[in-house]
Amino acid sequence: MNYVRIMRHLTTGQLAVRRILPAASLTAIESAIQRSEMTHDGEICFAVEAALSTVSLLRGQTARERAIEVFSQIRVWDTEYNNGVLIYLLLADRDVEIIVDRGIDAKVANGEWDNICHTMESAFRQQQFEAGIINGIDAVSYYLRIYFPPNLKQGGNELPDEPVVFF
Repeated sequence: MNYVRIMRHLTTGQLAVRRILPAASLTAIESAIQRSEMTHDGEICFAVEAALSTVSLLRGQTARERAIEVFSQIRVWDTEYNNGVLIYLLLADRDVEIIVDRGIDAKVANGEWDNICHTMESAFRQQQFEAGIINGIDAVSYYLRIYFPPNLKQGGNELPDEPVVFF
């Protein structure tokens, strides 16, 4: 059991999220997603969670496992072309995970998503959270533009662009 991780999660709360991602930053992230989705037919969601629950910590849940839960919970998989992408930030661990639906997963190697995550985490170490997230959105958009150019889908925006914040 990693007691340092448990303490970090117990002491990271909603104030930490509001400090690093104030309302203006959340609005900028939403705008970046909206701009991005005008250039492709993919769907991008961003979610941030302050910390895991005590039960999840004691079970040893990883950020990746939680990101998969969030992917399902907010229905990122529910797109016409199975091209939804979740960018998930677990603040207490400063860990970014990108979870992609099967339509885009079949086209882009996992290493590319990992590179985007590492670049974002590097920006976070420099306290550049908003810029790191927006750059991550832009990097994800690059692949969505290649494989899902605009005008394929009929339904318009399938998922909300507003960041999801868990406390």
